[in-house]
Amino acid sequence: MLDVKRNIKVGRKSYGIVSLKSLEEQGYDVKSLPYSLRILLENILRRLDGVNVKEDHIKAILERKRVEIPFYPERIILQDYTGIPVVLDLVAMRNAVTRQGLDGSRINPVVPVDLVIDHSVQVDRFGTSYSLRENMELEFKRNEERYRLLKWAQKNFSNFRVVPPGNGIIHQVNTEYLASVVVEKDNMLFPETLVGTDSHTTMVNGIGVVGWGVGGLEAEAAMVGEPMYIEMPQVVGVRLIGSPVEGVTATDIVLSLTQTLRKKNVVGKFVEFFGPGLKSLTAQDRTTIANMAPEYGATVGFFPVDEKTLEFLLLTGRSREKVKMVETYLREQGLFYSEENEIRYDDLVEFDLSKVEPSIAGPKNPDERISLRESKEKIRGIVKDLGLEDKEPKVIDIKGEKVLMGNYSVVIAAITSCTNTSNPFVLMGAGLMAKRAVERGLKVKPYVKTSLAPGSVVVRDYLERAGLLPYLEALGFHIVGFGCTTCIGNSGPLIPEVENAIKENDFYTAAILSGNRNFEGRINPYVKGAFIGSPMLVLAYALAGRIDIDFYNEPIGMDPNGREVYLRDIWPDSSEILDVIKENIGPDMYRERYSRVFEGNEMWKELNVPEDKTYAFDPGSTYIKEPPWFQEIKKEGIDDIMNARILAIFGDNITTDHISPAGIILHDRSLLKNFDINRKETWANVPPAVIYLLQNGVSPDDFNTYGSRRGNHEVMVRGGFANPKIRNLMVDVQGGYTKLYPDGKVMSIFDAAMEYKSRGIPLVIFAGKRYGQGSSRDWAAKATALLGIRAVIAEGFERIHRSNLVDMGVIPIQVEKLPTLRGDEIVNIVGLRDPYPGKKVRVVLSTGAEVEGLLRLDTQAEIEYVKNGGILIYTLKKILGQINQ
Repeated sequence: MLDVKRNIKVGRKSYGIVSLKSLEEQGYDVKSLPYSLRILLENILRRLDGVNVKEDHIKAILERKRVEIPFYPERIILQDYTGIPVVLDLVAMRNAVTRQGLDGSRINPVVPVDLVIDHSVQVDRFGTSYSLRENMELEFKRNEERYRLLKWAQKNFSNFRVVPPGNGIIHQVNTEYLASVVVEKDNMLFPETLVGTDSHTTMVNGIGVVGWGVGGLEAEAAMVGEPMYIEMPQVVGVRLIGSPVEGVTATDIVLSLTQTLRKKNVVGKFVEFFGPGLKSLTAQDRTTIANMAPEYGATVGFFPVDEKTLEFLLLTGRSREKVKMVETYLREQGLFYSEENEIRYDDLVEFDLSKVEPSIAGPKNPDERISLRESKEKIRGIVKDLGLEDKEPKVIDIKGEKVLMGNYSVVIAAITSCTNTSNPFVLMGAGLMAKRAVERGLKVKPYVKTSLAPGSVVVRDYLERAGLLPYLEALGFHIVGFGCTTCIGNSGPLIPEVENAIKENDFYTAAILSGNRNFEGRINPYVKGAFIGSPMLVLAYALAGRIDIDFYNEPIGMDPNGREVYLRDIWPDSSEILDVIKENIGPDMYRERYSRVFEGNEMWKELNVPEDKTYAFDPGSTYIKEPPWFQEIKKEGIDDIMNARILAIFGDNITTDHISPAGIILHDRSLLKNFDINRKETWANVPPAVIYLLQNGVSPDDFNTYGSRRGNHEVMVRGGFANPKIRNLMVDVQGGYTKLYPDGKVMSIFDAAMEYKSRGIPLVIFAGKRYGQGSSRDWAAKATALLGIRAVIAEGFERIHRSNLVDMGVIPIQVEKLPTLRGDEIVNIVGLRDPYPGKKVRVVLSTGAEVEGLLRLDTQAEIEYVKNGGILIYTLKKILGQINQ
């Protein structure tokens, strides 16, 4: 066994460590490892036992072998949309253990878990001083049952904490408060690592913590002590040079990096930033860049700890003693950044910060960067390609004010998302812009729905202290909530007159948001183009009222005296912004706010929860139902899939939001105009989830969102592939439809799946490249499994969704190119028996066509999961075995 245990002193106290230096002294090459891999190395070196972690695993990292290694996250973070299914699965696991006559209360997380409630608030009210209060009241009204479950879980599960609603966004709360960077436990020190059930968990990489987004299923297994098995990652080093020029923000940098790294294809790889350019990026700039790792395709976007990181830890209220401990430990372990190193990366990219220019990204993907200087021409080209360029604008009346709107009108302007509201530079910058705009007499166009949703309550504190919040409010940017809001699609309804004008005229309208994703249909179903930009540019576009403006040569508006006002007239310089930050932000603000972060507001405190150790499910609930995963325990084994039908054929870039939407359940109430619950012939075109809710007595006013109903599998399976923007190439209509064969009848994907199930017919799906990109949404895999889909054959899978499919027992198969398909073919998949990582299988069609595919069960552990019907059953069997011993 390796001799690696040592002691270090921090101040007067001595701590045990697992020393990476001692490995060097024993002849192992640690110095050439990237910092992120050194942290993975320490993670398993500390658990070296010869059974679960062997010396071969240690050598695999040191020698950079592309093999499977275990990983044990020290901590897990959840948000409410993905967290409620996790909690329910734990509850169901407890019940399954109890049904076996054993003690179900022994099912608890064995690693610390924090759940931050941030995804449920919607922008129903905006533009007033009472928007925040009203949105929060509506949030509690809609979600009281879900919140009771979470409060019950906090009370009854050990190692489980809940940050109640109204405190901020998960990743901002994580970086500003929850993250410790170095963990002190049982008189040992070690690097903090984590996973989270949200793809933007990577934000914490910006302060030197290795962590990434996983599906809720993987998180559940890790919670109960299972190692996560990952393929040894390749690490792409991004050497940053130069410094940003005046007027460029961290948002511009990350959009440029996203475009660059997407072209480089870093999918499934670690990206690690280094180089002289690091010095010009604050820790908050780095967290912005790390946050969008999923958008550039990387598993991790890692910044090693340096002096800028320590400054951030002090600024956000960590004690000087804690920060000294972090620095001492990391320096001792060779984990503190140094320009003088011998690191070898698997690939290198050089990125010049001085060449970044102001940008936006859109209209459908975050890597579609558009230079602000070229934006007018490019956006008009997009609209021209859609055949909409000749639309005449219309005069509409909004609260007695007549205003002209049409193509290019900005109808949503949202300063939102932890990606950017975690960065004081762009928020103080927006506040200073608002001040100048108000002083010049500028106003936001009345058709623009404005909102400000900070990721932390501290943001409000410092904007108030700097005297800038009133100016943002004067332009309609009142705080609407402390949560994800528009960034995840909870933008709420448009101004009614605006929505009607869009419906009647099919205008190409736009949203501008400071978020991280802008997938088609995500922000609002009536917005055709969604663009990402810094909070400062969000404000600029709201003032202009149109997305096709040339900010360099056209005025942003006119002052009351008829004089033109340009963006350059109100844009603050960086020195002015930095002065305001220095004068108005300090550790006291963070300490004060986060000292009460687990308490909750009065509405949370008034929620009564039952005393029972076992959660009592209400059979009449349409929000919370016991999941069906443990009702039947599958026998071990994988067989070939024979005589399967095709449920859907998709093109490229299908997102998890296409597969399992998170937004509002009913976009268009006109679908219910002739609906009669007693006459099935009136159900055509009505989403299956809507029918289910109506059958269960739920009023359309109370449908809420798919995300809020993830605790009810009956709603979620009906929401599978039900996004109105999804396109199944088997049918001519857009939305969640397919053809049932051999009948040839067009029907909803859910209804067809249930009909096939009644006939005992297995199902498959075919798709193009980047299948499952986007959010780490385990319900995209759960719905797939519940619909009876046994395999997904695609030209490429996004990392988290592929893993989630495996965890639900669905087999991913990757092919070089899809065969020509109509949709009526019968499919056999041969070669699934006796699987092993990298095995080739045959996809054989009834037409005689055949294509070879790669079985994407990438590790032996994944094969075991599928053999058992998924990771949940596998974990339950293991726990039952341990309890029975």
